[in-house]
Amino acid sequence: MRVLVVEDEPRLADAIAEWLRDETHAVDVVHDGAAALERVGVNDYDVVVLDRDLPVVHGDE
Repeated sequence: MRVLVVEDEPRLADAIAEWLRDETHAVDVVHDGAAALERVGVNDYDVVVLDRDLPVVHGDE
């Protein structure tokens, strides 16, 4: 499964990504909403783990 983690707190994003990788998922991490929109435009993700309170572009958008 390919997962995108969108979290502006680097330590939390790394912890989530590490756990998912331990479960054998392919994981990409970005730290703001604009980067997330760019990634989903380029890659097909099965799941997006999304923080709602993001800089640049809010998670609700």
